[in-house]
Amino acid sequence: MNYVIVGNSTAAIGTVEGIRSVDTQGTITLISDEPHRTYSRPLMSYYLSGKIPEAKMYYRSKDYYERLDIIPRLGERVSALRLEEKMLVLESGETIPYDRLMLATGGKPIVPLIPGRDFKGVHTFIKWDDVLGLEKVLKTGSRVIVMGAGVNGLKAVEALIKCGVEVTVVEINNQVLSAILDETAAALVQKTLENHGVKFCLNTTVTEIFAKKGAVSGVCLQDGITLDCEQVVITIGISPNVDLAETTEIKLNRGILVDEHMATSVADVYAAGDVAEVYDSLYRERRVLPVIPNTYKQGFNAGMNMAGKAQSYGGSFAMVSIGFFDLPIITSGIVKPKGEGFTELIDTSSEGYRKVVLREGQIVGYLVLNKVDCAGNLASLMEKEIDVRDFQQDLFKEDFNYANILQGYRQEQ
Repeated sequence: MNYVIVGNSTAAIGTVEGIRSVDTQGTITLISDEPHRTYSRPLMSYYLSGKIPEAKMYYRSKDYYERLDIIPRLGERVSALRLEEKMLVLESGETIPYDRLMLATGGKPIVPLIPGRDFKGVHTFIKWDDVLGLEKVLKTGSRVIVMGAGVNGLKAVEALIKCGVEVTVVEINNQVLSAILDETAAALVQKTLENHGVKFCLNTTVTEIFAKKGAVSGVCLQDGITLDCEQVVITIGISPNVDLAETTEIKLNRGILVDEHMATSVADVYAAGDVAEVYDSLYRERRVLPVIPNTYKQGFNAGMNMAGKAQSYGGSFAMVSIGFFDLPIITSGIVKPKGEGFTELIDTSSEGYRKVVLREGQIVGYLVLNKVDCAGNLASLMEKEIDVRDFQQDLFKEDFNYANILQGYRQEQ
């Protein structure tokens, strides 16, 4: 069997290992436009800040491709798919045939069409080369504008502050981390970042980037305010990288649509990770779930199916575990419910902020800041769909015995 994987991040590695758990003999060719062997994207900000060295960026050993008998084609870009011929075309013009194809192309940065976006000094923050390029030009005391206050943007902000630069965040929403936090939690995170020197411009966006002699010198905001800077980092969002699939018969929505086996609408073509839409068991709809544990599981599941072992992927939900300047945050599921049928339980008595969202007596979302020791138990209750109405008033108590509830569930099962 001839397997070809486009991509080299978490979903791609999951696919490799899923295939090899079933088929130890088939040929696996892995193609990536990045020249680096597989590395951890969440660690990029820690690398930039100097917290970890380059050697710690890699989450598989140097001999990984050799040990798993993989043919790596790193630093090469796929330009087109010829699905009827079961073939890929590289930018060089070379064609590569396949029996089974995995599209693990991940996401790509959203870059707004604003004047000046191509000037020297404008960066994105999604690939390691982006970070390496930024690292080369940062100077202590220089001024950086970060466009976007999502997870990726604020991790970049934290790293930049630790590099000794001045940072101003421009965010179109009225809060930071709007996709994963409610306003109360967002305000606590913003305050923590402000205490470390970060400035915020909310409810506005950059409409133009200025330059002197071709290099960034400042930006203009939607409300007319101008800010001087030497670098601009664009982190306003990531969209599924469906470029290769757009001109084919592969069915798309926001991402590539896949079934429970991670198969696309075209025979022998699979997709996983940030490019794929899978079933979200909490939102009860198909969504892109760009969370590393999910993307690995999707890839592993797809790899098994590609190798002939039928394995269903039952869906999942998003969970984010992150921290800024020693403020830990864990959030999962629906934290800003809309419509009827939800109950919100909130605790502000501890040294932080905790919130649980219920629907039909079951936990469908939770959010914990600072004191996060209960997060694992909340996740278990949510994953197992346990009705918590009989003890919901005790969920935030320090002495609440989660173990008894979970043990009772296991016995019942």
